[in-house]
Amino acid sequence: MKISASIYSSKEKTPEQLVRDLDAHKIDMLHVDCVDNEKVFNDIAAIRQISSTPIDLHIISAEPQKYLQQIQDLKIEYVSFQYENLKQIPVLAASSTTKYGLSIISSTSIDVFEQVKDSFDFVMIMTTVPGQSGGAFNRESFQKIVEVKNRYPKTRVHVDGGVNDEIAYILRLLGVHVFVTGSYLMNHESLSAGILSFHKTPTEHRSFQVAEFATPVKYLPVLKRDGLDFKAILKTIEQYGLGFVLITDDAGKLAGVVSNADVRKGLLKNLNDLDATSADTVINNKPISIADSSTVSDIVHLVNELNFIVLFLPIVDQENILKGAVLLNNLTRV
Repeated sequence: MKISASIYSSKEKTPEQLVRDLDAHKIDMLHVDCVDNEKVFNDIAAIRQISSTPIDLHIISAEPQKYLQQIQDLKIEYVSFQYENLKQIPVLAASSTTKYGLSIISSTSIDVFEQVKDSFDFVMIMTTVPGQSGGAFNRESFQKIVEVKNRYPKTRVHVDGGVNDEIAYILRLLGVHVFVTGSYLMNHESLSAGILSFHKTPTEHRSFQVAEFATPVKYLPVLKRDGLDFKAILKTIEQYGLGFVLITDDAGKLAGVVSNADVRKGLLKNLNDLDATSADTVINNKPISIADSSTVSDIVHLVNELNFIVLFLPIVDQENILKGAVLLNNLTRV
């Protein structure tokens, strides 16, 4: 997951001074907000003289097409348009230098992306008020991210607004590609401390419950145990590409899991007669799970206590009803 730092978030440094400092700390991207202000492009031109770090431009304008020539001339790498301010979505020519995104606030339906899914490269989800620094993260945005990831799996997801170290960890769990940081980063005693906080595992954070950011059941490979056969398990693992299947009983309670490792172990038991491999042979009847009321801290402590690697955690309520899962394999993505 890449970090895009806002160049207008410092009250003590000019954009050029801040860019030099951010580049010294190997920042991934430089975020620039343009609230219908052409002077922003003068700042970008000045930055181009001192930095080769990719520019991440967020345009809030009714008619952003008036800036397309400047975007092309400056070879700006990432450009997003704030959907709610548009009179109409710009028609874009193919570009080898610029990736375009549609920025939406948390309350806007992801359905609006349908009309540009073939021409835009990413969705940027605004989790605070667009163009304002220092706002609180809208916790409903987690499920918006999950929805985008599942409806448009090939589309990159960017997040802007209110991200701290705990939220950054959750965004990594959700497979977000880029997040924007401003006031949180600048409020640290140093840029080094701020950037480092995004890379450390938050061990004592309890602001959000797992239920808020878990991938819900409707997006997961789930099979009922009654009448289940081995072929159905293999086909489902292959179909979803997550490396596991969750097993429930008729009441929706978690009854087991099957991971790629479980399949391998089951096959090894029947190497001389693979046709003898059954669903019961591969199902782990005592899976590790976590309560939907748990927190980020609880996840971290649970994973650290295990003597084996887990790539997912089923989420259950007090009645052991399967509610979703946390996909830990996203933590390995850069």
